[in-house]
Amino acid sequence: MSGLVTYLVGDGRHNEHTEPHLVAGDNALMAWYDDAELSRDSGLAIARHLDRPHKQLGVEVKGGHVWHASLSLRAEEGIKTDAEWNAIATDFVAAMGFDDNDGTKAPCRWVAVRHGLSKAGNDHVHIAVNLVREDGTKASTHLDYVRAQNAARALEVKHGLELLESAQGERATRGYSPAEQAKVEARSALLAQRKYEAHAEKSGGGVTPWHQLDPRERQTRISAEVRLNAPRNDLARKVRACASASESEAEFVRRLRRSGVVVRPRYADGQTDVITGYSVAAKPAAGERPIWYGGGHMGRDLTLPRLRAEWPDSPTGAMDAAAEWNAAKRNRRPVARGRESAEPDPELWDRYTAELGELHETLRSVPLDDRDTWARVARQTSGAFAAWSIAVEDVPGDLAAASDELAKSAQTYRGNTKPEMAGRVSAGGAAMLLASAVRGGQGTAAQAAMLRQLMNLTGAVYDAARAAQQARHAENLATEVRERLRNVRDALPPAAGTTLTTTAPAARTAESLVSREFISEAVQEAMDKINRAEENRRKGPGSPLPSTIEPTRPRTGTTPSPDRGPER
Repeated sequence: MSGLVTYLVGDGRHNEHTEPHLVAGDNALMAWYDDAELSRDSGLAIARHLDRPHKQLGVEVKGGHVWHASLSLRAEEGIKTDAEWNAIATDFVAAMGFDDNDGTKAPCRWVAVRHGLSKAGNDHVHIAVNLVREDGTKASTHLDYVRAQNAARALEVKHGLELLESAQGERATRGYSPAEQAKVEARSALLAQRKYEAHAEKSGGGVTPWHQLDPRERQTRISAEVRLNAPRNDLARKVRACASASESEAEFVRRLRRSGVVVRPRYADGQTDVITGYSVAAKPAAGERPIWYGGGHMGRDLTLPRLRAEWPDSPTGAMDAAAEWNAAKRNRRPVARGRESAEPDPELWDRYTAELGELHETLRSVPLDDRDTWARVARQTSGAFAAWSIAVEDVPGDLAAASDELAKSAQTYRGNTKPEMAGRVSAGGAAMLLASAVRGGQGTAAQAAMLRQLMNLTGAVYDAARAAQQARHAENLATEVRERLRNVRDALPPAAGTTLTTTAPAARTAESLVSREFISEAVQEAMDKINRAEENRRKGPGSPLPSTIEPTRPRTGTTPSPDRGPER
């Protein structure tokens, strides 16, 4: 307890703690300290008081008697008063069962500490609880993660806070552990600075230098790069790309191995031909162990049952897949050769671009409450961008960021259910071609046409999110993804002899888009900016695509550390 409280009243890891004080908690502590600014000595005194039931009664709690949680608001929600935080923290502790339960139990000793905004500008409080009650009984922590989330959802309603959209939409993405963030933060800070300075140079001056940026804006940019460069996210992108580009489970396994991923299956008990799950890892450096991530730990849409819903189910296919899984486990050559090893026919670009248009038209009749279909479309579109990113981006860039944002729409709670959408039109063919974009295809014109159709699908996902009253998620799609894809389009060199102008058919195309608010600007830019040949030929630092189609270069990544566990 002393370590926790002295940290909360100290300077913080980045000197972000200012004016630490209590806003709620044990009655005696609130009477002694009220809202006075706390020092290390007062923090130690608070910790001794909180610890007294544990120390004097000698009660040990399995896993530790100190319980800690933070309640945080988005920076955009503004700043609450101490009185408001007092009410929120008191209600939270009661919801967790740490109070006296209306006089039926001895209470736990606890405090809520407030110490200024976080690095990202979030107003928040920390709650420290001694799980040994005043009478020596122990407070229950059974399912405390779930209970804490349920309590937070109830507090959002009671106190008029922003509601968590992902809970309403029954979706959630995996969080990032401090170890994962710390491992890539230094590299991400450098990448963020390089991208910012490249943008400043391209803008021709008048941009605030990196080191003079507001610290919160700088940290926001670094955090975005951390998300892109986390090893787990990089693996998830590869898995999603390979799954979207594959026509069968066996092809999926072969594509994973060709992408440089180490693969191992999980078998049913006592079986070697029944695969129930899988794990993947980046190839470790010499002398290091691989760090394994299960499909469900990378994304809710990447579990094997959900991936299998996209592939034909037949005894022959199951046998072929089992053979490839076993070969991967034993590090042997693939059992068969599939289309992943062949150059795609250039004529397929027109066919699969048309299929994307057909899928876009089909989505007009899909009900907004058919979450499985919308999640499926989001995952496939995300997979297409991921495949393109892996083919052409040396480090995760704009295509990877667009893929990650779209993937959030695919992270639904519900398990393997068949979409209600009529037909089986998908974006899988586009993902297969984009995975090979760096090796061939019909050039810039074909890629630009496919990009526009993928943007149409993104616009449809945006419309569905907005209609489902997920305003924040829709805003992220309409800003983050649009800006990223604008950079991609800018980086595509114009096709030889091609001039795009605003014509009546182009206008009709813009009218036919599901979300004109999202797409119309991008369509106009497609016509205006591709004509600016001289500007587009210059591939500035950080540009997501090469100015010419050339062989794939090895991607840089973060090598795992040997002191991490064998599986995450």
